[in-house]
Amino acid sequence: MDVLAPMIAETIFSGKLHHTVRTESTNSSAMAAGAAGAPEGSVFLTEEQTAGRGRGGHAWHSAPGDGIYCSVLLRPTLPPSQVLLLALAAGLAVRAAVLEFADLDTDLKWPNDVYLGAKKLGGILTEMHSEATQVRHLVVGIGLNVNQTSFPADLSQEATSLYLESRVRSSRVELLAALLKSLDREYRAFQSDPGARESILHRFQEHSSWTQGCAVRIEEGISFTGITEGLNSQGFLLVWTPQGLRTVVSGTVRRQ
Repeated sequence: MDVLAPMIAETIFSGKLHHTVRTESTNSSAMAAGAAGAPEGSVFLTEEQTAGRGRGGHAWHSAPGDGIYCSVLLRPTLPPSQVLLLALAAGLAVRAAVLEFADLDTDLKWPNDVYLGAKKLGGILTEMHSEATQVRHLVVGIGLNVNQTSFPADLSQEATSLYLESRVRSSRVELLAALLKSLDREYRAFQSDPGARESILHRFQEHSSWTQGCAVRIEEGISFTGITEGLNSQGFLLVWTPQGLRTVVSGTVRRQ
């Protein structure tokens, strides 16, 4: 990681890189470090996760040496009800980094997936420790498929990588630097710019084919179908159903 350090010298992540060859989960490492008092901006990177997690308890396939598997520790001043906005901002940061680095235009699936065409390129898992009205610390985990040449059979129709899309092997260090710089910009604006949160909502909807006029099935406690109608002020998905407008707080979103 000595090569990465000077690339992110001007960010909140400077001097706070923690790199391992293998770990169970970078999110687990970051959450434990946050509870132990690690400083904001700490970054946990690994070459391989043996128990990588996705949203909803799903496993995240982490091929050794082929992807970006990282988690960042943040200590924002905000209530838990606004954490989703930071997760959406992280999606925008991933999109901007991929566009800058590989000139590929990604599609953001609410709330935490990054797609290229019909296949998943990356995912974001946000976890937090909080009190009723205040976040104590927050971890944003990002998994990005970079140089994978294939995927296990059960994922081959659903997942893709930058290599599979471009047939060019990418520098994970350079892409990670672009990602951390992009995430730094989003986070600094979120903390200091009164208009940043509205901007996040606007830009996420602009770069997502899922949030407006998309026929979807929502799978949660009781599944239902409808047409997406954008995001509310907290970043939750609005869906028109035969029974009226519903707000999706959690659950899996699938196209109809």
